[in-house]
Amino acid sequence: MAKKLYVGGLPYKTTNDELKSLFESAGAVSSATIIMDKMTGRSKGFGFVEMTNDGDADAAISTFNGKDFEGRNLTVNEARPMEARPSNGGFRGDR
Repeated sequence: MAKKLYVGGLPYKTTNDELKSLFESAGAVSSATIIMDKMTGRSKGFGFVEMTNDGDADAAISTFNGKDFEGRNLTVNEARPMEARPSNGGFRGDR
């Protein structure tokens, strides 16, 4: 079964392909996605990697969590489901 990992502390210039390549050293990767800011189009400095099996995901966590990657310390753990955001009643904050 596939396991999704949260990867924080990424350098802002990291690409999806670089992230996938890094994690492939721990096992089979089915996807790697850097989260981008909608307004600026720049990386937010974190992403998600989906490993094809739990053993590879556990190996990736133990290999990369707290390790230096291009001058930044990575945070790697199992991704949690996204929490529901509270409604702001339609207020956009720009009025």
